[in-house]
Amino acid sequence: MSRVCIFFAPGLEEIEGLTVVDLMRRADIPVSIVSISDTPEVTGAHGIRITADCCFDDMDFSDIEMLVLPGGAPGTCNLNACEPLKALLKDFYEKGKYIGAICAAPMVLGHLGFLKGRKATCYPGFEKDLIGADHVTDDAVVDGNIITSRGLGTAIEFAAALICLLTDAATAENIKQSVMYTKEK
Repeated sequence: MSRVCIFFAPGLEEIEGLTVVDLMRRADIPVSIVSISDTPEVTGAHGIRITADCCFDDMDFSDIEMLVLPGGAPGTCNLNACEPLKALLKDFYEKGKYIGAICAAPMVLGHLGFLKGRKATCYPGFEKDLIGADHVTDDAVVDGNIITSRGLGTAIEFAAALICLLTDAATAENIKQSVMYTKEK
């Protein structure tokens, strides 16, 4: 059974979504790509077609530990317009389960009121949508059960932060090293 669900909407930023899936699978974390459309075929913002593992209506979320939202345009707007997804996010938030969002997608969390009094980050220009948050510019920000990140260039840091929460820091660091990720300090 999957421990993580990542939601792909038409117009997602492909690298943000697929980096999370790839690195989690390298860390042996079961992750399902869930299409919010009525078809598993999702076309990203750059015309890349991806086949999701399942559609939202076919997924059982009862044993899921983490939900992840990739950004992109118009992918983020499509996520924000998906009422069943927002209801699921609210349920996870109320239960204190992990919710991650990268790029523009933290706006969905901001509009739901999840960021009030928390540190959060996003793609530049979406700061106004981090309603009530203490905006920071770190690559990946973990504040309680909410994890946010800035965009495509921070996707590895974001995925590593998610992996760290579900496993440990050593596993996350080993995954980063295995893909030759280096970051100047």
